[in-house]
Amino acid sequence: MDQDLTALATSVAPRVLDEIVELVAISTPSGEVAGAEEAVALCGSFLPDWHIERLPCSTSGCAPDMLATLKGTGSRRLLLLGHLDTVVAHAEHQPPRADGERLYGSGTADMKAGVAVALAVARACAELSDHFAELAVLLVCDEEWRIAPFAHVERFSGYDACLCFEAGEVSEDGQDGVIVRRKGAGTLRVRAIGRASHSGSAPQNGRNALLALAHAAIQVAATSDPGGHDQLTVVPTVVRSGEAFNVVPASGELVFDTRSTDTDAFARVFAAVPAEVAGVTLEPVMERVWPAMDSEAAAAPLLAAASGLLGRPILPRARGGASDASHFATTIPLTIDGLGPRGGGAHTPEEFVHVASLAERIAVALSIARAAILQP
Repeated sequence: MDQDLTALATSVAPRVLDEIVELVAISTPSGEVAGAEEAVALCGSFLPDWHIERLPCSTSGCAPDMLATLKGTGSRRLLLLGHLDTVVAHAEHQPPRADGERLYGSGTADMKAGVAVALAVARACAELSDHFAELAVLLVCDEEWRIAPFAHVERFSGYDACLCFEAGEVSEDGQDGVIVRRKGAGTLRVRAIGRASHSGSAPQNGRNALLALAHAAIQVAATSDPGGHDQLTVVPTVVRSGEAFNVVPASGELVFDTRSTDTDAFARVFAAVPAEVAGVTLEPVMERVWPAMDSEAAAAPLLAAASGLLGRPILPRARGGASDASHFATTIPLTIDGLGPRGGGAHTPEEFVHVASLAERIAVALSIARAAILQP
């Protein structure tokens, strides 16, 4: 056990908390440039001796992503990963608010607290410059809504490890866990093309897009099989149709969120969309597919070494939610996620992080990062 590591985590936790508060105070909905620029400038100020670059974002119209790098004289290359955007619009943004052991605010758990921890880990690891060739911190501005291919995967191909700082968790018996397995994610959008008609005097002349989408929602959702071999889930999440209370809706769209350990399963979902329902044409498009992640075997030796440094077990865990870590895991086999603090309520007005978990989770992240850098 490295006693200095635990002491360091405890000593930096107050600064990390202050930086979380500063970041959460900035509203950064996906696609909004001004807030993203303010957040990037703030994060850059937290790494004053690092080389800061701005990389074109994967999503057109977004602020450029931030890359901070530090060169060393060793051989290891380590990527620390996070995102600055939230799903919360400016009008609904919740500023930071402390209440007992919780810090509330938009983006606290997903994932500005994780970003602050990543920056703290980066600063702490800078002292190991004789062991690393490069430390890199990548903060992107479009993780919550990206449908385009992720632009940065090839740039970091061949790095020794990728650490992502989405929210952390504990096991059923209270032991620290990190994420080594994630489901793949797909967004299926179904467009309905019907025919308008007066809903009072001539409803029989219309082709009701809303009814067709309702039929499709039930039929496609029936393909969900979370207990099956690929743990497929299919959830209708958004439906839009109709413009007036007295008109048969002529068009609309329906969105499904699909998750699976094998993205090939999404083909079954796509095939379940009927081509036509009662004269309404349905046109499906799978517009966003993120890969599944399974780095459990590759991460096992590193987690064992990090557990030794920490003096307590760090357990491999699985999570259904998507993450940019999944993209990097395709080219960086040693990818570990869930290194942020514990929290909850992501994407809701009651989003929070457990303040008491900060020092514990910083210690977990430091032990993993140090083990990754010192690994022969």
